[in-house]
Parts: sequence; C-alpha cells; structure tokens
Amino acid sequence: MKKEELDFVLVPIGLAAMAGYHLWLLCRVLRRPTTTVIGINSVNRRIWVQTMMEDPSKNGVLAVQTLRNNIMASTLLASTAIMLSSLIAVLMTSHSGGGGGEQEFVFGNTSGLVRSTKFFAILVCFLLAFLLNLQSIRYYSHASILINVPVRARRHRGTAAEYVARAVNRGSYFWSLGLRPSTSPSPLPVGVWAHPHGGVLLVFGGHFVLFGCVQGVGVRSWRRRGERGVQC
Repeated sequence: MKKEELDFVLVPIGLAAMAGYHLWLLCRVLRRPTTTVIGINSVNRRIWVQTMMEDPSKNGVLAVQTLRNNIMASTLLASTAIMLSSLIAVLMTSHSGGGGGEQEFVFGNTSGLVRSTKFFAILVCFLLAFLLNLQSIRYYSHASILINVPVRARRHRGTAAEYVARAVNRGSYFWSLGLRPSTSPSPLPVGVWAHPHGGVLLVFGGHFVLFGCVQGVGVRSWRRRGERGVQC
C-alpha cells in the first residue's frame, strides 16, 4: 500500500471504531440502562427531582443552584466549541493556498484537498458540539422554572414531577452528546500538523486510545453481593 493511501484507510477505520462504540453504547443504554453510567445517572436525577419538588420552599434554592451550575457547564462547553470553530475556520483559510512539498518520511496524503477535509471534519464536530450544548442550556433553563412550581398549583403532582425529570434528563443527555464531538476530533489535529512524524499513524492510534478511555468511563461493571452495578 502506498503511503499516500494510508489516510484513506487508517483514519476511516479509527472513526468507524468510535462510531461503532457509540452505537453499541446507545443500544446498551436503551436495553440495559442500569449497566451504564448514563442510565444510572438518569435514574438518580429522577429521584432528585421528585425529592426537590416535594418541598419547593425548602429545596427550591438548592435545586435552582444545581441547575444553574449545569447551565454554566454547558455554557462553558458551548463557548469553547464556537471559539475553536472560529480558530479552525481561520486555519482553513490560511492553509488553503499552501500546497507543501513531498517529504521522504511523510506517512499519509499531504494534498491540499485532504488537509482541507480534515479541517472541515474538525469544524463540523465543534459546531455540532456547540448546537448540542445550546439544547442542553434550553432544557436546564426550562427545568429551573418548573421545578419550583408550588405543590398546590399542580393538579397532577406525579405527572408534573415526571415532566420536570424528563426535562432535566434531556438537558443532561444533550450535554453528554455535546461532550462527545468535543473530544472525538482530538486525534485529527495530529494528522494535520504531525505529517513528518507519521501523523496518520498517530491519528489511528489516538482513536483507539480515545476509544479505551471513553469505554472505561461509559460502562464499568463490578460484582457486589451477587448484583451487577455501575461505577460512576
């Protein structure tokens, strides 16, 4: 295989491994949620919302402060994502005219089209992270108001708590989804700037290192007293 063709083989394999893991994680969250960190946190958030809404006069400040902290976290990620998107756009325009000569120890394709494609892929990931974090802020903002509705004003108390819990969980889901595109393109810049050192090989290895990290954080089971659980 020619060195120029490695980009078209190794990089898609790394991306396919990450995509396959996230599809597997989605199926596991839907079918066996209590074996994933996402599922366990979802159950605990429902319990937390019900507890906060039992006595809004006592727990209202705590609930709003907690949701405000989540809004600040989503705002930070959204601001970082849009800032990095602007930086990538500037780099795309500055490198559009630079062709670069062939080097003896270059592993991968160094053409302007391939380089621009990598920049565009990184840009799309950060823009997607920005939009997902905006949705997270939206749901957290709705929940921060609804969680303090007085008990006597609710006709269906259980339904109201379930609705607020659903809003909080959706905010957390969008936050998690926004975090994935922010970390997934991290190996790609190595392939853009590290060509003389076998950048495409580093990208390929970086995807599997990242795969191992997110797999360890997303799902981790242990046996305790005959039960299976999740280490959050």
